[in-house]
Amino acid sequence: MRAVSFAAFGGPDVLELGEVPAPEAGDGQVRVAVRAVGVNPMDIKIRSGGMERLFPTPLPSTPGSEVAGVVDQVGDGVSGVAVGDEVLGWSATGACAEHALLGVFAGKPATMPWDQAAALPVAGETSRRILDAIDLQKGETVLVHGGAGGVGTVLVQLARELGARVIATAGEANHDYLRSLGAEPVIYGDGLVDRVRAVAPDGVDAAVDVAGRDALDASIALTGGTDRVVTIADGRAREIGVRFLMGRPDDRDAAALAELAERWAGGGLKLVTTTFPLDDVAEAHAVSAAGHVRGKLVLLIG
Repeated sequence: MRAVSFAAFGGPDVLELGEVPAPEAGDGQVRVAVRAVGVNPMDIKIRSGGMERLFPTPLPSTPGSEVAGVVDQVGDGVSGVAVGDEVLGWSATGACAEHALLGVFAGKPATMPWDQAAALPVAGETSRRILDAIDLQKGETVLVHGGAGGVGTVLVQLARELGARVIATAGEANHDYLRSLGAEPVIYGDGLVDRVRAVAPDGVDAAVDVAGRDALDASIALTGGTDRVVTIADGRAREIGVRFLMGRPDDRDAAALAELAERWAGGGLKLVTTTFPLDDVAEAHAVSAAGHVRGKLVLLIG
């Protein structure tokens, strides 16, 4: 099968597309013919070597953690799924390949396009984990740094569904997009505290950083402390007493993913993607690293 791999850490140029043996489904796994793969900032950090201290990566390695595809092999101990079923979930083998193994997955709604399906697992799980961490309640105000990205898009909508007011930072080009999700946009960068206070004079109840653009000091000032400030992107967090929420495989929940997919099917969740063919994986990584992405970047296969 064709698969993307990297044999050394570095920039997008270390990614190579070549032929490798297809994996075989083990106990508790299904194999899928991959149709779409989500591209996440974590993929870029792992490929660059920036996560090596926390997540040692054996080389060569295939990038990608979230995938949507058609089941073509079912391992022992797996029930409720058959060859030919369309699913989305997390890859156990690296997703940027023509075949991948999944251990945690959910059925894909028939009306859900492949790119949308691949955009949901990571953003959905991360958003749920964030909302649990800040214990967001109806009527509260939350500040989301990076609200227009893949995680931000889902997080804003789930927070609004809880009945919270959402103020979200983004470049001006994404302000109308944020309004369409139910958020109140503000420009990020110098002077952020004053701009947020202009629309929320009493401050905010909680703040979430999904962008990693030096927003934590402003978050602490606006919330009045660190108790309800979290980040998934800023390595300074622990130095200043802010929780860094690191995802773990144990956080992946098939039932929760299925519920989010059904919410999408019912029109209750909006996903936005920019797609690339697998051959352009290096370009997709470069675009992700540059930031200012609207929604999720997705690689299409087949």
